[in-house]
Amino acid sequence: MPATVHVIARFVAKAGKEDELKSVLTALIPPTRREIACYQYDLLRNPADPREFCFVERWESSEALEQHLTTPHVKTALAQAQPLVESPPDIRRYQIL
Repeated sequence: MPATVHVIARFVAKAGKEDELKSVLTALIPPTRREIACYQYDLLRNPADPREFCFVERWESSEALEQHLTTPHVKTALAQAQPLVESPPDIRRYQIL
């Protein structure tokens, strides 16, 4: 049985671009949650720094995550987010020990 994959994906908006980035990221939620191998997909915002957004994700397997990253909605969102963020998203994968 493949190991569940947990992902933390952090995005930091450029100053003044917070609302635009929020719109791009929230648009990912409905189609991603419909993906069969997606167990969790929550978008958080840092109350101490409203420019910082973070997805907390849980996937059935690494293969499921890789498949997610190739979907049209992810490719579109990453392209739309690029001019709105200070740097590329910090995406980290974890597994439960």
